[in-house]
Amino acid sequence: MHLSRIDLNLFTVFVAIYTEGSVTRASQQLNLTQPAISHALNRLRQLFNDPLFVRQGQAMVSTPLARNIIEPVRLALRGLEVTLTENEQFDPAQASKQFNLALRDVLESTVLPPLMESITRQAPLINLAAIQVERRELVSELAAGSLDLAIDMLLPLPNEIRRQKIEQDTTVVLARRNHPVIRGKLSFDDYLQAEHILASSRRKGMGLEDFELSRLGLQRKIRLRCQHYFAACRVVSQTDLLLTMPEAYARIANQQFDNQILPLPVTMPSWDVYLYWHQNVENDPANRWLRQQVIQAFQDQGSADKGN
Repeated sequence: MHLSRIDLNLFTVFVAIYTEGSVTRASQQLNLTQPAISHALNRLRQLFNDPLFVRQGQAMVSTPLARNIIEPVRLALRGLEVTLTENEQFDPAQASKQFNLALRDVLESTVLPPLMESITRQAPLINLAAIQVERRELVSELAAGSLDLAIDMLLPLPNEIRRQKIEQDTTVVLARRNHPVIRGKLSFDDYLQAEHILASSRRKGMGLEDFELSRLGLQRKIRLRCQHYFAACRVVSQTDLLLTMPEAYARIANQQFDNQILPLPVTMPSWDVYLYWHQNVENDPANRWLRQQVIQAFQDQGSADKGN
């Protein structure tokens, strides 16, 4: 079928139904009536000779064909959108938009305060959603435009994903203020003999520091595995357990606990933080503006940490 005979608006409806799983929510997202959405869906079904979505309870569940074509459709629509907007001027003071930013929870406390201070000052109508996305889904989400940017450690991503290193952090160890053994300094022997907390969102597996110790043929004793550094900081303040973590977040999360913050007594690679975006928004004015705000936010946070 020739492209000239196809209404491209149908694919916008297709993506909305796929994303929302509901004709009602798709109509709300696109600001169209439900009959209009249903009419578009019927035309799509005729076009592909497939139901595309099957109702199960209150949800519209995609068929195998719909799942196969969603990413190419998203990429095509995103490419068209970027082409149309690249030559437009972006005025943050007038723009009304929501940006979606993927980042690990450990980075939220460091980057969001200076980032939102800048955004609310420059762009009163722009909203930001900070979300956590599975790393295996980053490429497709960035390509589809459901994510504008991602912030994470160095990842093995394809060349279509652009990247820039925006922070280099060191690793520190936290111990409670009145620790019976550790008083202002931490030896390698004391580190190995102590019991430790490992903060990780994964159910099992070693932390980065454990990989480095294993290369030396050494192993530490993990007494507690938990999900968040903040909770771990509180446990440290009430026990003799040690916590190894990135320094920038340690100085924020530890403010109310007054734990000792000590250098890690073993050489370990730095925590390098990268900003990621898709090549199809390389020259998009809005995305370029947001990248500048994120980079500046990390620079501002770094300056604040040095001032402390």
